Amino acid sequence: MDLPPTAHPRPELTLVPRPRRLSPRPGRFRLDRTTRLRVAPGAEPAADLLRTYLTPATGLSPEHADDGTFVLALDPALTGLGEEGYGLTVAEHGVLLRAARPTGLLRGVQTVRQLLPSPVLAPPPPSGGPLPPVSPPPVELPGVEITDIPAHSWRGMHLDVARHFQPVAYLHRFVDLLALHKLNVLQLHLTDDQGWRMPVAAYPRLTEIGGRRTESMIGPAGSDRFDGRPHGGSYTRAELAGLVAHAAARGVTVVPEISVPGHVRSALAAYPELGNFPDRRLDVWTRWGVCENVLGVGDHVLDFFRTVLDEVMDLFPSPYIHIGGDEVPTREWESSPTAIDRAAREGLAGPRELHGWFLGRMAEHVVRAGRRPVAWAEDGTTLPLSCTVMSWRTPEHAWAAARRGHDVVQADHRRTYFDYARGPGSGEPPAQPGHATDLRSVYGLDLLPRDGEAPQAGRVLGAQGQLWTEFVPTSRHIEYLTYPRLCALAERAWTATDDWPDFRGRLDGHRARLTALGVPHDTLDDHPVHATV
Repeated sequence: MDLPPTAHPRPELTLVPRPRRLSPRPGRFRLDRTTRLRVAPGAEPAADLLRTYLTPATGLSPEHADDGTFVLALDPALTGLGEEGYGLTVAEHGVLLRAARPTGLLRGVQTVRQLLPSPVLAPPPPSGGPLPPVSPPPVELPGVEITDIPAHSWRGMHLDVARHFQPVAYLHRFVDLLALHKLNVLQLHLTDDQGWRMPVAAYPRLTEIGGRRTESMIGPAGSDRFDGRPHGGSYTRAELAGLVAHAAARGVTVVPEISVPGHVRSALAAYPELGNFPDRRLDVWTRWGVCENVLGVGDHVLDFFRTVLDEVMDLFPSPYIHIGGDEVPTREWESSPTAIDRAAREGLAGPRELHGWFLGRMAEHVVRAGRRPVAWAEDGTTLPLSCTVMSWRTPEHAWAAARRGHDVVQADHRRTYFDYARGPGSGEPPAQPGHATDLRSVYGLDLLPRDGEAPQAGRVLGAQGQLWTEFVPTSRHIEYLTYPRLCALAERAWTATDDWPDFRGRLDGHRARLTALGVPHDTLDDHPVHATV
């Protein structure tokens, strides 16, 4: 019999997200020095990932043996499991993890990881610290039978490294935490007005100049206070390639975002000729909010960003490439004779329409390269039909885009923006002003139209959380704002079940895993609160 949704007699079975089908079984399987893996052809990446998680904390690194009692197997005949589904059986004398596709085995490894005793999830001791014992204590998995299939194919998290740069080592940890919760997309926001982090060999000044700003605003947009501290950073190609590989080994796709034609002040600081007024010299923006500076619309600007996108696509194998597209003031175009002339030559009604025209040119380039463009939708404006739409202002815009024929990723800011405070009150650390987004709000995310309209429902790929970092300079602050809200997002994106009490009960048990991993999910010490900003 399946475990009832609201019953949690065994804390180790409080998995997040909830498996589609879970049945407790008697007995426990012991992992020790005698354990061997039976790794079927094609299952080697999953076996490697399992060892990656086991070895640092336990000293165990089970090798392959034809009579191994921990079996990892691919079976293409299990077509009902799809790309990411898996079956897991844990009994006293053996473990069987099966999937139709390699990615399904990776998802199953994350479930095994959650079934391990929480201390096993703790990171290894620092270099020079004590090593695991030669004969580690036994590690046991609880008896269970699971069949699990995700409800949605896009389960993502967006991280802004343009406003506040984060070292690539932290991005590796960020990916590991996403994978634990069966999220499969990391959207990396690499460029904005306040910083350019993506190396482009053809245009080195993008990072040399655009990757540094003189100071940062303190407080929300419109503040007249600044910290007086330079901020900068950029990634190397090798670092980003390593991140892509690290993520792929965990079944996570890194989707790069290069924002155009707005949010480009850092690019204009590096290459003024890209602007509407090429003789004007701009600095990398030190403020928050929406910058009025946008790209010019000459052919040389289009060619410049086609080259940028070519280098991005060379480095990131993701089938999706995000081209930004939102918050584009048109005042510069309306006062630029060149832009006004371009709009007339393209048969547009006026320079305001250059927004969609520019995105169309970039989307065409991405499509010609065999990729799929993604763009933000801040209103009901029609985007090129080739674009996958991330609608962030209201779900109604998402459903309208689906009806027009777009694929859609739900990104409602009231439910998925984790830069808003986790709750009301002055005890919270600095966050985006506006409203608080608590755990219940995230869990309330609508991934399907309320009227259940089938055609548009089929266009909804899934959901994505967003963390913009104007107010989030450190990795610890990132994790405080992300967790446990990401747990609710992961739950809603993975399972079609809507049962808030059940989720809260499992989350209480799951918090022990977050604690073991050092994730500050309850309180955030040693950080300023709103009242001091």
